Amino acid sequence: MSRKGRRLLLIGIALAVVASVAGLTLFALRGSVSLFMTPTEIAERTLAPGMRLRIGGLVKEGSVVKADAKSISFAVTDTNKDVAVSYTGIIPDLFREGQGVVIEGVLEGPGRVRADSVLAKHDENYMPKEVAESLKKQGVWQGEEGKPGAKP
Repeated sequence: MSRKGRRLLLIGIALAVVASVAGLTLFALRGSVSLFMTPTEIAERTLAPGMRLRIGGLVKEGSVVKADAKSISFAVTDTNKDVAVSYTGIIPDLFREGQGVVIEGVLEGPGRVRADSVLAKHDENYMPKEVAESLKKQGVWQGEEGKPGAKP
């Protein structure tokens, strides 16, 4: 085999190894990746049940139903669309209707999510950028602008 042939063979083997490692890495990470979406984005897309995702929005007024001390169901809204959420676990003290919330869980069906974790917003700065932009476009949330002592 010529010198050029050996070099091409080594390059081909190196590329195959790199492609294999990249493929295995993506395969291993597919279960741990969760997308961040608003309820409207979930409604507009066709998502497969079992998909992990994060949902940000507001807890819909009048939607909170406590089944027992640890089981709760409620709706997350961006004032355009709603997503029904069921959760078993300890709810944060700051969780309440009309408050900002971020849910991480698994899509069970169209507009239904089984949450693994619930994070309640503790101030206006906690709102994720994507949720804040979505709510600002709809005129629901203005953030810190216009408040005394607000940063420009």
